Amino acid sequence: MPEAVIRTVPSPTALLASLDPLLRAWLPGRRWFAGKGRPVTGLSPVAVTGLPPAPEGDPGAPAALYHLLVRVHQPPAPGSPERRGDCYQLVVGVREVLPPRLAPSLIGHVTAGPLAGYVVYDALDDPGPAGTLLEALRSGARLGPLRFERDPDHEIRAALVPRVMTAEQSNSSVVYGDSLVLKVLRRIGPGTHPDLELPLALARAGCARVPAPAGWITAGLPGGPWLLGVLQPYVQGADDGWELALRELAKGEDFAAEARALGRATAEVHTALARALPTVTLGHHAMARIVDGMTGRLAAAVRTVPALLPYAPGLRTAFTALGDLAGQGRTWTAQRVHGDLHLGQCLRSPDGRWSVIDFEGEPDRPPEERRMPQPVARDVAGMLRSFDYAERSADTPAPGWAETCRAAYCSGYARGAGHDPRTDPVLLRAYETDKAVYEVVYEARHRPDWLPVPLAAVRRLAAAEPVRNRSA
Repeated sequence: MPEAVIRTVPSPTALLASLDPLLRAWLPGRRWFAGKGRPVTGLSPVAVTGLPPAPEGDPGAPAALYHLLVRVHQPPAPGSPERRGDCYQLVVGVREVLPPRLAPSLIGHVTAGPLAGYVVYDALDDPGPAGTLLEALRSGARLGPLRFERDPDHEIRAALVPRVMTAEQSNSSVVYGDSLVLKVLRRIGPGTHPDLELPLALARAGCARVPAPAGWITAGLPGGPWLLGVLQPYVQGADDGWELALRELAKGEDFAAEARALGRATAEVHTALARALPTVTLGHHAMARIVDGMTGRLAAAVRTVPALLPYAPGLRTAFTALGDLAGQGRTWTAQRVHGDLHLGQCLRSPDGRWSVIDFEGEPDRPPEERRMPQPVARDVAGMLRSFDYAERSADTPAPGWAETCRAAYCSGYARGAGHDPRTDPVLLRAYETDKAVYEVVYEARHRPDWLPVPLAAVRRLAAAEPVRNRSA
């Protein structure tokens, strides 16, 4: 490769022009790309940084390695307002020939610009470049706008062997040895990010249910800092809650005890968050804004997924009932919550202890909304929906499995928090309905084959009889 490419970073404009046609074709196929179903009309560089291709002495290193923050321009989704394009984080490796082991990571063959004649690929899948990120965190490196920070109380050992986790997710994760995992955020933006903010707050509060961050990567850009990644302890031998539930379903085993323990773990996380960060009281006007948001999301969802239209009136009653209760003078406590709680965000260690991870919040919600205090019912509703997803994903029908788990989870939550979320059924139904509507839109955009799962919940929720709080 020409010396100029190795020793200098091409101008952001020239580099992106070289990659533009390849990225336009490659990005929409990524699991973490949010703009599926809409054409990519343009790319613009936010920041381009050259990285060391690999730790020193690696003969199999790529010829060059670039960290890219790229804004992707697309027309808005139907019914959505015009807005700036999403910004994505990429780590792009450059090679003359791509080894067979990296074939699934291919972005494409460059035909023009400063990288013409070479192959570019997603370098997070390459052990050398992945090791570069860990070494930068270990040493507290500063590379262009990139800031690699570490918690001084955590040891980051050198030369840990990296491997990329292959599970479907909206970001990318690299495990180092059996001790650390780096979550690399793909869709990013400026401002305080809950995926670092909340675990740090929980660590200060002494909550052992959430792995404490060992390091993090940010970009010093306007409106920043922009969070790019979080390094945390890896829970060795842990079972992902989703995979564990599916295995137990396949064996016909009862999951109630695990659901109960998970409910207690959730309650402990909520209690610690309420200690660590401010809580607020939601009265009539504040709850009216939340209800308006739920109603607005339903209206937008109907425009996006017309299959929702027959159920919209019934679903809307869940939101109006909550608004009516607020109008009668009822208030609720709101606090910081997980924001996207489901079985896949929970890990059970070999000793049976549950941990909660991934505090990013629902990726399709605006960042400022993800940081707003909410009633804990939002998280509870997310987990209740997850049990339903698991039952409907099982190869063998297991009628009643989800209902048993839902009841056990709420009982465990009551034991840990001192109050049962089922005693506020109006609030819980509203949040479960809002979650199911969100799921319909998400599946329609990202996983159409899964759409029948939330639509079944929509039918149930729309047909539900109006509920009253037990204290009413």
